[in-house]
Amino acid sequence: MPRIRNPLLASVAAALVLGGATAPARAQVIVFDPPTYAQNVLTAARELMQIQHEVTALQNQAQMLINQAHNLASLPTSVLNLLQQDLTRTQQLLAEAQHITYDTGQINLAFQTQYGTTSLSTTNQQLVARAQQRWQISLGAYQDSLNVQAGVVGNLTNTQSQMSSLVAASQNASGALQAAQAGNQLLALIAKELGDLIAVQAAQGRAQSLSAADKATAPADAQILSSQFLTAGTYSPPSVAMFH
Repeated sequence: MPRIRNPLLASVAAALVLGGATAPARAQVIVFDPPTYAQNVLTAARELMQIQHEVTALQNQAQMLINQAHNLASLPTSVLNLLQQDLTRTQQLLAEAQHITYDTGQINLAFQTQYGTTSLSTTNQQLVARAQQRWQISLGAYQDSLNVQAGVVGNLTNTQSQMSSLVAASQNASGALQAAQAGNQLLALIAKELGDLIAVQAAQGRAQSLSAADKATAPADAQILSSQFLTAGTYSPPSVAMFH
């Protein structure tokens, strides 16, 4: 082999020789490792399942929040104002009681004057006036009782409408709060009906009590009239001609 005397050319030649010698070593061979591949696949599957579990958990939390929102939703239907209006009308009818109202002061005063005992010095006209006044009081009490009954009967139409509305709202409730509020309003409706019933009983009881008081006072007045008649003096019968 001829010797190259130029150092530069010698260096280039050496580089080419070395490059040619190392070229096969730079080539990369792809090697498939089944165990490693299987392990990687299992790891990816586990990570995917973990992600799916997290997504499911988030979905459950979102549904729980939606359910809580439904449970906290307020009932859109309310009949409380209507119930209060019915009760107010019944109270107004009771307040319109004639003569002796539902007041202990008036009751005690009336029993001292119209229904209490009286003295022998009371004149016939005063006794008649007292009896007539008691009769008017009893008659007015029966009229008041009928008015209260008529008002309560008039409330029945409203009660039917309110009950239908509340039952429908309860059945269509989207959550626990709406169902509870519908139940509370149904209880309020029942309480209003009990209030109307108590008002009717109170009006009837007032009329019956005043009528009974009138009947209890009448014998006392009659006794005074009888005493006045007996103490008025000796009875002198008029002369009667039997024959003409």
